[in-house]
Amino acid sequence: MKIYKSYYILLIGFFLLTSCSDFLDMTPTNSGDAEESIKTNADAKFVLNGIMRKLSAAEYYGRNFPLYGDVKGGDLAVFSQGRGFDYLYAFNHSAESNPFSSVWTQGYHVLVQINNLLESIDRIEAEGSPEDFSNSKGQALTARAIVYFDLVRLYGKNYLDDKSAWGVPLVTEKLDANAKPLRATVEENYNQIIKDLEDAQPLLSKSKDNGFINYYANLGMQARVYLYMGKNEKSLAAAEEIIDSGVYSLYSNDKWVDSWSEEFGSESIFELAIYPSEGDLGTGSLGAYLRRSGHGSGSILGFFMASDYFIDRLAEDLNDVRHGIMSFDETSDTRMGSCYKYSGSINLDGDKGSANSTAVNIKVIRLSEVYLIAAEAALSIDKDKSASYYNEIRKRSPGLAQATSSTISLDMIMDERSKELIGEGHRFFDMIRWNQTIEFNDELGNLAITHRTKTIDRTFYKTLLPIPIGEINTNPEIEKQQNPGY
Repeated sequence: MKIYKSYYILLIGFFLLTSCSDFLDMTPTNSGDAEESIKTNADAKFVLNGIMRKLSAAEYYGRNFPLYGDVKGGDLAVFSQGRGFDYLYAFNHSAESNPFSSVWTQGYHVLVQINNLLESIDRIEAEGSPEDFSNSKGQALTARAIVYFDLVRLYGKNYLDDKSAWGVPLVTEKLDANAKPLRATVEENYNQIIKDLEDAQPLLSKSKDNGFINYYANLGMQARVYLYMGKNEKSLAAAEEIIDSGVYSLYSNDKWVDSWSEEFGSESIFELAIYPSEGDLGTGSLGAYLRRSGHGSGSILGFFMASDYFIDRLAEDLNDVRHGIMSFDETSDTRMGSCYKYSGSINLDGDKGSANSTAVNIKVIRLSEVYLIAAEAALSIDKDKSASYYNEIRKRSPGLAQATSSTISLDMIMDERSKELIGEGHRFFDMIRWNQTIEFNDELGNLAITHRTKTIDRTFYKTLLPIPIGEINTNPEIEKQQNPGY
């Protein structure tokens, strides 16, 4: 029986259906439930199942968050306007219209569950329980760091650009129903993220725990967060501990494409499980939005395709193994713009040994990314190391020359991250932190875009989302902290 099977149906009545239109008007009806229900570590694991399920929902990692990260980064394009989420590509956002508030709502809903769980564990431990809650507590703290890292990247400026700018409200304990927390600064958000990750690290198991967070998933997040903060030595140390552990291994070139039709493979450090009978996202899945229009489940699918810029980048080596997860798109039978990572393969194989390609697991942290983090972090520290880590991923382009300590550059690492991580939600955030100009392939669909220019950089105010009107109506004081321009 698969790992979530025995929990999900029970969770429906427990707390997963306690939803809200926005965070600040969320009545914490489930806080009492958590206090009464969490008495043992098995109960804590039960709640963690629910937290992972919420993270994998379409409103978060199941679609919206990675879609945002790719659609806005220049590696994806739109062929026809008026389709679902094309306002992301057009940057057509305001507080009242298309605020894309789903990750805010879902993220803070997850934070309620996490804070309830952490306070319940603290209470039970204070009462003298003999059970060891360490791993559950470590997972909850790491999950809280992940959510805050995602939210601050959506609503706050890049840490190295302006860490004194507004981030998102910090909530680390259960709140009174009438509480109206205001935004913390980006720096305060990052301080909390690092604190949670460092507090969690010694509590976590080093064993693989499919669908959950372990010690190495925590280190992977540390490597990622420290890279965003420009703390390259700490980022490199975290990445190298994962690499040197030998717990995970990179796929060989002949295995890389097939890895997308497998669950919990050798590169998966943190992977969220989605099963056909337990939250299958159907036509709302990430895979359905990235593959060819009409392929699999009707003409409503396939809203986004690779830009010319990405296709040209991948075409630097026609033997690059990563061509294997791309297929022709709706523009022609030769333009290889459709991405099938999250359909399992171009044959819609899924990753469950069945034809259900809309229940494919979401890979949040992969070893490939860790190698690229190590390469980037080492660039200013040890160019030999940087080239060595980079070349392990560069091997997927056998026709291209390997880097050396004298040739390795940020531009090479930037291109490699694009080719390796397409469809996984990194490109926009990478371009913002690198302070790069993002160019959009508007001419592909002869689009009339009025809410942005063809090229933007991080000075464009709509690279940050607006605080949604629902939050402002509930908490008028937060309007004074609205992101500039909205």
